[in-house]
Amino acid sequence: MNVIGNIFWIIFGGLITAIMYFIAGLLLCITIIGIPFGIQLFKFGNYALWPFGREIVNGANSTGCLSVIMNVIWICCGWWEIALTHLFFGLVFCITIIGIPLGIKHFQMALLSCLPFGKEIRQTV
Repeated sequence: MNVIGNIFWIIFGGLITAIMYFIAGLLLCITIIGIPFGIQLFKFGNYALWPFGREIVNGANSTGCLSVIMNVIWICCGWWEIALTHLFFGLVFCITIIGIPLGIKHFQMALLSCLPFGKEIRQTV
C-alpha cells in the first residue's frame, strides 16, 4: 500500500517538491552559516520524495539547547512559509477521498517544517 501512496505522491507534486527542497538545500550549503539549514532542507527533500512508509519522530536531542536555538532562527528567517504552503496543499488534497492520505502527509510535512531541528525520519514497521 505504501508503494501506491508514494506513486500517487510523486505524480501529484512530490517529485517537484523534493527537487525544490534539494535545490534550496544546495543553495544554503554554499555558505558556512547556511549548512545546518541546508541539511534540514535535504531532510525535507528526502521525506518529500518517498513519504509513505516513514514517520517523523523526535530525535535524541530534540529538546537540547542547540535544537531550540536553531528552531528559533529557522522560524525568524521566514521558513514558516513552508509550513503554510504544506497546510494549504493538505487542505486542498483533503477535499477528495482519494487525496486524504496525501493531505495527511502534507500536514505532517507542515509540522516538520515548523520545528525541523531535533526531528528524525525513520521507517515504519
